[in-house]
Amino acid sequence: MRARESFELIRNKKIKLSLRTRMTIYVAAEQFTCLLIALGLATLLFYVTDIDSLFLIFLLALIFCLIIGAAVTIFFSKWFFDPIKKLRNAMGKVADGDFSVRLQTKSSSKEIQEVYSGFNLMAHELTSTEILQSDFVSNVSHEFKTPINAIEGYTTLLQGCDDLDAEHQQYVDKILFNTKRLSTLVGNILLLSKIENQEIQTHQTTFRLDEQIRQSIVALESAWTAKDLELDVDLEDISYTGNDSLMHHVWDNLIGNAIKFNPQYGILKISLKKEGEHVVFTVTDSGPGLSEEATKHLFDKFYQADTTRREEGNGLGLALVKRILTIVGGDIFAENHAEGGCTFVVKLKA
Repeated sequence: MRARESFELIRNKKIKLSLRTRMTIYVAAEQFTCLLIALGLATLLFYVTDIDSLFLIFLLALIFCLIIGAAVTIFFSKWFFDPIKKLRNAMGKVADGDFSVRLQTKSSSKEIQEVYSGFNLMAHELTSTEILQSDFVSNVSHEFKTPINAIEGYTTLLQGCDDLDAEHQQYVDKILFNTKRLSTLVGNILLLSKIENQEIQTHQTTFRLDEQIRQSIVALESAWTAKDLELDVDLEDISYTGNDSLMHHVWDNLIGNAIKFNPQYGILKISLKKEGEHVVFTVTDSGPGLSEEATKHLFDKFYQADTTRREEGNGLGLALVKRILTIVGGDIFAENHAEGGCTFVVKLKA
């Protein structure tokens, strides 16, 4: 409400000269000043030099004034376009999902003040909408968790019954599979909602990164053995101080994705090494790689590049990974290989 009132105040404030009027006056003043300088310089050259040609004198004076005029024009254009560049950069941040950006200006121009105030109002409303949406999703997900756990528990009990025929056993298996998927989705939503408003690491301990990654590989053994994948693992002994639980999500998601998109009998390469002031983790699959469209939205919430595999995920894994690495001061990016396959690279501060 305060942002809206500020916008209305700026909008109703009476300023005598608009941006267009100011620019027109400045350009006219520049042209008039250059003309006067040219005339004065031509007169001076006529009396203090031996040049007899008035045309040559005026030509020299005109060239000199053009140089001065160009310098003044560059200054005015910088004054005119800098607020627009600032607005463009801020809009880029909003497009990337950063709604906390706000613009301040010392300009007395009515148009610039209105545009900046309107942008701040838009960012404020987007922030409020994002908070409302996050709170709603978090609350609904929390309410879902108890009944889902109850369904999963009773279904697990039914699965162990001996008097079920093949058809009923299939129904029970499907119910259990989908409740586990829904339970995972709810858990990811709650975790993402929790860490989206978190700016610093909590519960930090010192642990072995290589050992933690080995645990993730072992935990996913059933997945990579089902595809008969060839593992190429090279992990240096590296200790790291951070949130043990959050980092587990990073490795589980990235290695799990590499297994999921690897073909049968493919190769899974995993490495961890120290490079200068950074720890670099890479995981490479031999799958089809990423499309250009997928690369743009890779870390968006609920985005799934391969729609044929929707049953195997919920589109929150990489969004979680990105947010966790932002909190710990790390970075992640993906790159395709010409011969096929994709590599995800994680960089952490050593």
